[in-house]
Amino acid sequence: MGSTVLVTGASGFVGSHLATALVEAGHRVRAMTRHPERYTGAGEPVQADVADRASLDRVMAGVDVAYYLVHSLDSEDFVAKDAEAARHFSAAAAQAGVERIVYLGGLGREDQDLSDHLRSRRQVETLLGEDGVPVTVLRAAIVIGHGGISWEITRQLVAHLPAMVVPRWATTRTQPIALADVVRYLVGVLEPAEARGRTFEIGGTEVLTYAEMMQRVARLHHGRTLPMVTVPLLTPRLSSHWLAFVTDVDTETARNLIDSMSNEVVVHEQSIREVVPGEPMDYTAAVEAAYAQRAAALGEDDEKPTARPADRVQDERSPTA
Repeated sequence: MGSTVLVTGASGFVGSHLATALVEAGHRVRAMTRHPERYTGAGEPVQADVADRASLDRVMAGVDVAYYLVHSLDSEDFVAKDAEAARHFSAAAAQAGVERIVYLGGLGREDQDLSDHLRSRRQVETLLGEDGVPVTVLRAAIVIGHGGISWEITRQLVAHLPAMVVPRWATTRTQPIALADVVRYLVGVLEPAEARGRTFEIGGTEVLTYAEMMQRVARLHHGRTLPMVTVPLLTPRLSSHWLAFVTDVDTETARNLIDSMSNEVVVHEQSIREVVPGEPMDYTAAVEAAYAQRAAALGEDDEKPTARPADRVQDERSPTA
């Protein structure tokens, strides 16, 4: 008999795939969304908002494990909003007797000058457990998959520009991970007792700069090189306007993401493989899978925008996030 599982952000990039995988694994899924009438994914849609404590109390009743995949990246005051939401979620989970919370956070060393975005992710880790419910944390960098904000930035920049003038953050190292591997790890930590209350770092098999990621996409999918010129004085604010102009990501989301791109986000410990065995995909395989997902959803020649920071779902732990 499977567990009763609450998935926040169930209509979002990671949450929609997680809900499907959990149902396939035999669990009873409550798919939390602010708009259940629009929900068409796996599980039972339930209405709640992390900003509304009473709504959380309703959907938490009888839940064994709750997945927290929510953030306010598209908001200027996202740090305060995310902190308040985490406090609500922690209190509701404790009151309902939830056995464990699973949170998808962000990589980044504590001894770095972390961006507001990454510091907020660490604060949320702490706040989710402040009422005593054990929290299992998975920290990731960019998640590569169709519809994820950071992947969409990469895909659209490469598709729209034959060459680029890029800021200094393009040389920052990151460790991207395929969407399928993120979901596999999220499902894999649900039941093992040794995952309870622990923090794991997850990533693909390669460490790359943002520039290297875009250049490989250009070669793999477009069969061309992508010349780049680095301009160190291109500020985060100017970069965010540039991204908003070239891609369909709004300026506020772009700015919050870019603020984190100066932080190196790579895996420094591999303990997750002891709990959830298996080799993750390399970057090439992750990119090919993302394009296959896009082709299945939209058709191979469709270039319609797909990034969607709406519905306050955690689309990923993006480069910047």
